[in-house]
Amino acid sequence: MLDGRGCLPADRVFRDLPELLRAGDLLVFNDTRVIKARLFGEKSSGGAVQALVERVLPGNEVLAHLRASKSPKAGSVVRFAEAFDAEVLGRAGPDEALFHLRFPDDPFLLLQAHGHVPLPPYITHEDAPEDEARYQTVFAERPGAVAAPTAALHFDAALLQALQERGVGRAAVTLHVGAGTFQPVRAENLADHRMHAEWFEVNAATVQAIAA
Repeated sequence: MLDGRGCLPADRVFRDLPELLRAGDLLVFNDTRVIKARLFGEKSSGGAVQALVERVLPGNEVLAHLRASKSPKAGSVVRFAEAFDAEVLGRAGPDEALFHLRFPDDPFLLLQAHGHVPLPPYITHEDAPEDEARYQTVFAERPGAVAAPTAALHFDAALLQALQERGVGRAAVTLHVGAGTFQPVRAENLADHRMHAEWFEVNAATVQAIAA
């Protein structure tokens, strides 16, 4: 039986990809980089708090999922990693599922110094130093994601080199994958499932490359 292009189906492996492309073809990659978005801390009462930073905002502010026995209230402070205090500004996001926090310094710097790699739920071991490099694509550049674009983990340097030698072009977009990627569909009607918003950017060079 032929597919839509008049070709017979064939079983292939991912390393065969260069053979399926031609000089002048274009691949567009997501250059997002996973940040160490998971933080462990405690409320002033001593209760444990676990945070997953969903998005970094201007003004040293972030939106985060917080897990605690009792949710912290606006105006309270959470101390993370026994290193810095974050002020709780209130709730935010769809159904107010996120917490709006203000950090005392650049969130990217604080997360890099004190955060943990937000490994997905199906990876059961605690994050280790090597996971910071392993849980990234080979073309990750712009920090902001809490999860890797997992299909892109199939690419390695050798495959990218083979594509380049074949004359296949490369361009980049940035889409910071959010925690919603792990959110199960609980609604009976798919249209009722609430998706999390994600930050993205497509630059002019990529638009021109696609148009060409």
